[in-house]
Amino acid sequence: MTGTQAETPAAAAPARSSRWRSWLLEGLSEQTARHQGPHGHVPEEHHGHKWWRVMCLTGVDYFSTLGYQPGIAALAAGLLSPLATLVLIALTLLGALPVYRRVAKESPHGEGSIAMLERLLPWWAGKLFVLVLLGFAATDFMITMTLSAADAAAHVVENPFAPHWLHNANMWITLALLAALGAVFLKGFQEAIRVAVVLVGAYLALNVVVLITAVGHVFTQPVKITNWWDAMTAEHSSPFMMVGVALLVFPKLALGMSGFETGVAVMPQVKGDSSDTYQKPAGRIRDTRKLLTTAALIMSCFLLFSSLATTILIPQDEFKAGGSANGRALAYLAHQYLGEAFGTVYDVSTIAILWFAGASAMAGLLNLVPRYLPRYGMAPEWTRAVRPLVLTFMAAAVAITLWFNANVDDQSGAYATGVLVLMLSASFASTVAVHRRGHRKSTIGFGAITAVFAYTLVTNVVERPDGIKIALIFIFAILISSFASRVHRAFELRAGAVAYDETAARLIDEAAAQGPLRIVANEPQEHTSAEYRAKEACQREDTHIPDDGALLFLEVFIQDSSDFTEDLTVHGDEKHGVRRLRVHGPGVPNTVAAVLMNLRDRTGEVPHAYFNWTEGHPVSHLLRFLVFGDGEVAPVTREVLRRAEPDPERRPRVHVG
Repeated sequence: MTGTQAETPAAAAPARSSRWRSWLLEGLSEQTARHQGPHGHVPEEHHGHKWWRVMCLTGVDYFSTLGYQPGIAALAAGLLSPLATLVLIALTLLGALPVYRRVAKESPHGEGSIAMLERLLPWWAGKLFVLVLLGFAATDFMITMTLSAADAAAHVVENPFAPHWLHNANMWITLALLAALGAVFLKGFQEAIRVAVVLVGAYLALNVVVLITAVGHVFTQPVKITNWWDAMTAEHSSPFMMVGVALLVFPKLALGMSGFETGVAVMPQVKGDSSDTYQKPAGRIRDTRKLLTTAALIMSCFLLFSSLATTILIPQDEFKAGGSANGRALAYLAHQYLGEAFGTVYDVSTIAILWFAGASAMAGLLNLVPRYLPRYGMAPEWTRAVRPLVLTFMAAAVAITLWFNANVDDQSGAYATGVLVLMLSASFASTVAVHRRGHRKSTIGFGAITAVFAYTLVTNVVERPDGIKIALIFIFAILISSFASRVHRAFELRAGAVAYDETAARLIDEAAAQGPLRIVANEPQEHTSAEYRAKEACQREDTHIPDDGALLFLEVFIQDSSDFTEDLTVHGDEKHGVRRLRVHGPGVPNTVAAVLMNLRDRTGEVPHAYFNWTEGHPVSHLLRFLVFGDGEVAPVTREVLRRAEPDPERRPRVHVG
């Protein structure tokens, strides 16, 4: 057998498997946080972009809803669509915009309203609340992907130049667009802002042409306005009835506010002023508020004129399922009044921005999940890489598309639910923020907005429960996978850097000069001299510590057992006749193990740790460890050390008496 002979199949298989694994796990969570997209973090050396360019990045999600919003509004409100749209615009400018301008001030580094609420609740309650909000955020972003792809498919199918074999192929076109989206992210997604500027600029320009043309036809044919008004007044006898119906149906139009959460998430992309600091990015906050205000004003104008034009010029039957304007009302007008060639250009632009809206949603998911779950210890190891997450999200997108049969109207309820929950959380967080600052009038105002969003959400959920069903599926999946991961990772060291104050370093060096360190794990409360002497005598007798061996007492204080990792600072003192090392950590066994490992590396010798057995049932102690961070410390510390150091000769020794 020569050295150049080809590998056997058995040897080649592991090599292929290793290459596949390396490719799949390339790109850790620190890199996903820099993944280009609306929720991407910007590297520290990056100087950001002008706010109007970043607005285009937000706009691929926000402005792309023009592709389907007028049709959904017509289905929901019928001839009252313009009036219901006015209610939506009022809620946008007087509700959502002030809320997210406040969120921009309170969370200037892109964390958004979820991080604001995370700070309100301590311990496990805060973590659980964030997990639930992540479920709704996942609903928002996932439905953005599937609904946008489905609407893009509708534009393809309804185009007169589309081949006949594409007719009724909405499902396959939607799945193909989703597959292309996944392929892009598996390959890598760069230069998002440049692409977004081109797409948004072209799309809005084409919409201006379509709406100007449509308004021109309305004014040249005033009979159409008369016919619309007569039909609307015939259906609704009084103006009060019209307003009442518009107020009742406007929650179905709530997806027209989908871009605000994205707007604050893009804040790290905004350039700001040269004088900005991390603690006080005043320029970034100011320019982000410009971004939010400008986007809201532009979208409000487009929503109003598109609603009027489509309601007056398009027969109501065309909005229904199977109609030519279903999911593509403005495209219908483009083909009707500007010709098939222009209409096709409009279709291509719409398809492109809808597809890119799905890309922005995918980028949002790739940055949102690693931002929270790994920090909580609630993410499996493979979520630290981009590609496994992409495959997971694509599988979910395919399942949602099949569930809703690639229907735009059927998915709008789920989309609105995700959007409204995030807006409700943002308005509530803003209310709490201004209340804590003593701003009474602002508290009343934000409280009223919170009440309106709460009503809108409840109404939407009652009328279209599919949204809450989808959200509950995501919440359930996140909770199960998160807690399974937390249990699995509970036996890691769970410590970042380990540092010692001057006294602790001196005590360690003096003890190490006499031989291997001998550490006695002790309860952290304050003890008397007699209690310390009794503890030392007991340990020396039960675990046979040499009488001349110097002892250091290690006492761990738990600050928040729901935290997963924490940098440790060990403080030393001499009190009650003993030498103590005292440290705060997320869990007693993990903190003890981390300090022992660091002491080994610091002194060059394997330390010895001494424990007492704890009375009680082992299952209850395990639960106490998982929830409260203590429990039966000795065996758990040994298990943490075993996993952290595979070499028994280098592993710190654990003695129990």
